[in-house]
Amino acid sequence: MAFTNYSDLKTEIANYLGRSDLTAQIPTFIRLAEDRVARDLRIRHMLKVAQATMTADDNTVALPSDFLAMKDIHIQSNPIRTLQFQNSSNFFRNARVSEKGAPTMYTLLASEFQFAPTPDSNYTLKLIYYYKPDYLSDTNSSNAFLANCPDLLLYGSLAEAEPYLMNDERTQTWASLYDRGVASLRASDDDAEYPSSPMSITLSTR
Repeated sequence: MAFTNYSDLKTEIANYLGRSDLTAQIPTFIRLAEDRVARDLRIRHMLKVAQATMTADDNTVALPSDFLAMKDIHIQSNPIRTLQFQNSSNFFRNARVSEKGAPTMYTLLASEFQFAPTPDSNYTLKLIYYYKPDYLSDTNSSNAFLANCPDLLLYGSLAEAEPYLMNDERTQTWASLYDRGVASLRASDDDAEYPSSPMSITLSTR
């Protein structure tokens, strides 16, 4: 059967397992599968655009609560200023951390961005980042994972269920199907993002 909502997914998992007594456990299997997909997958359907404000004299901004990974970050100005990522070691070794001015670089620490130089005034940031969808539930019947990779939720949930059922020999079967699905989706997403024809450069004339 096709499953396009949370209720159908729970039914499909029970059918695959051949069990009708796992009503209380199946939501846990699904949640664990969602966590696995969130760690493994970065596709365009998981991208979100948001704005944030850097405040003068404060070089930190909290990460969005659903943040997974950064795609692009820049200051909304004319011209736009793209910020350069630095790992934490390079960031703090850079002498400009102690300066004030328009930020040119950033790093990620715990649940916040840190910028350098420290902002000398308020700046508006535009973030393009990969987000973690809200968990499926009885009140949230679908999300980006169920809409775009329902097979991964199914195989991931089944892989989480088998150890609980002490049926470890089936775990590798579902894990293999899950891994194959991740690889296929990554390849498909790459093909969709980049053109199949060669890119060309056009020189402007006056």
